[in-house]
Amino acid sequence: MTSEPIPRSVTWAQTMDGFASDDQIRFAHKDSWSGPGQRQIIDREERESREDSSLAPLATRAFGAGNRAHAVEADPFRTCFERDRDRILHASAFRRLAGKTQVFVFPQDHQRTRLTHALEVAQVATSVARALGLNVALTEAIALGHDCGHGPGGHASEDALSPFVPQGFDHAVWGADVTLVPLNLCVETLDGIRNHSWSRPAPMTPEGEVVSWADRIAYVCHDFEDAAATGIVTFDQLPEQVHTNCGTARSQQLRSFISSMIAATAATGRIGMQPQQADALAEFRRFNYDNIYMRDASRNQAKSVIDLLQALVGHYASHPHLMLTDSDQDASLAHHIAPAHSTEALHNAVAYVGGMTDRFACRQGTALLGWDASRLPQGIDTN
Repeated sequence: MTSEPIPRSVTWAQTMDGFASDDQIRFAHKDSWSGPGQRQIIDREERESREDSSLAPLATRAFGAGNRAHAVEADPFRTCFERDRDRILHASAFRRLAGKTQVFVFPQDHQRTRLTHALEVAQVATSVARALGLNVALTEAIALGHDCGHGPGGHASEDALSPFVPQGFDHAVWGADVTLVPLNLCVETLDGIRNHSWSRPAPMTPEGEVVSWADRIAYVCHDFEDAAATGIVTFDQLPEQVHTNCGTARSQQLRSFISSMIAATAATGRIGMQPQQADALAEFRRFNYDNIYMRDASRNQAKSVIDLLQALVGHYASHPHLMLTDSDQDASLAHHIAPAHSTEALHNAVAYVGGMTDRFACRQGTALLGWDASRLPQGIDTN
């Protein structure tokens, strides 16, 4: 049987070079016509000037190449915070969030991962930042990068890895001070990531403060929605305070919390939320904590995650050569192999295991530790 090219493939192949005009400029479409209506280029310096005049008085201003640990040349078109956002988007640590637990290990098609959580946090945070006249690019960079320090298996990874880290393993601190260090991000971006958790000191920028709220708003709403979709909880169980003040649908809840933040900040000049919605958010989170995060299946899952990750760290610290990799996050490990059982080998093992996706960690548990599949964390469909 002869395989003939499908018409769609032939058409697609014909667009390989684009379409040239009389002066040989290439266009994407044969009938392309659009343009900005002017021939002026708006460079970074002009955009910084416009930004300075339009932002709120205490909003963070972009300047040149930004305040970074290692000096770089300024980009001709992008601001320093736009570059940070782009660097995070292209980082392997960000891509790996697609394979890391938000609430459920091995989520089904419609459940959140750490990646989709980060995107939803960015949406909430930028909605608030635009309304308040804050720096949207910095807000987005912090939001997208805020969970890059998370290990596999959700928050249980922090309990698993803490014994190996002198000050304990905090995903916010680890993300800013270890995982994202190779990206050479601006101080303001790293500070927002390091301090997005409410148990940490307040961020140094209003943009970082917005992300702290957006993180909580996003996960409280979508974790409940995911749990309801799996039958773990029902909408009828929502506390009356949440139901009355914020509604039952995620879109209603997000609108209520975002609007309340904007109104509270407009009234006081400080990033916050009105009491009624703030109390509802706290009650909502408490409900999730009791009925989703701390349910028996979640606690059993956490124990499996802790056992697996601690065993993997021990194995890699004893066999440092197994951590050699070509990825950008772990490129520093390729310079030399730390002595087995050394402090450096242990740090590298924590970084390596912490960077794993759920599935890769489980595969390594089988391949390296010889564990039976029944000992590994299980997906929601097997709980």
